[in-house]
Amino acid sequence: MIKVLFVCTGNICRSPTADGVFRKIVREAGLENQISVDSCGLSAYHVGELPDPRSREMAESRGVDLSDIRSRKIKPGDYVQFDYILAMDDGHLRDMRRQAPGSSQNRIELFLDYHPDMGGQSVPDPYYGGANGFVHVFDMIEEASHNLLTQIREKHGF
Repeated sequence: MIKVLFVCTGNICRSPTADGVFRKIVREAGLENQISVDSCGLSAYHVGELPDPRSREMAESRGVDLSDIRSRKIKPGDYVQFDYILAMDDGHLRDMRRQAPGSSQNRIELFLDYHPDMGGQSVPDPYYGGANGFVHVFDMIEEASHNLLTQIREKHGF
């Protein structure tokens, strides 16, 4: 089982969107028995909460259900348990690399490094913006997710 973890600040906008989008893509590929997906935040501000209503609405409009996701804070064990730990922005990447044990450093990556045109960039936080920000974020997450699955399939022979 390959385990993928998406990480943002509070686990209410970006990482749950990536969680839902990637789960849907994995399910459509018939790989839900080979790939598990989760998300979390670096902070505990929203633990136990549903994703932001704007994230849920955007996802629902594209056929992605986020209703079973609840915010949680990253745990030390996550750095060992997950094969892919994907940061939504460079700040998350730096923080996780400081927290993770040396043996887990190669598992931590910037999520948009899987996007064909946005490698090295951050997924912008739509929380403080308008509805268009959620559309833009969804689109970039969706494209990066397709490429992530392609690379996982190639690397692990699925």
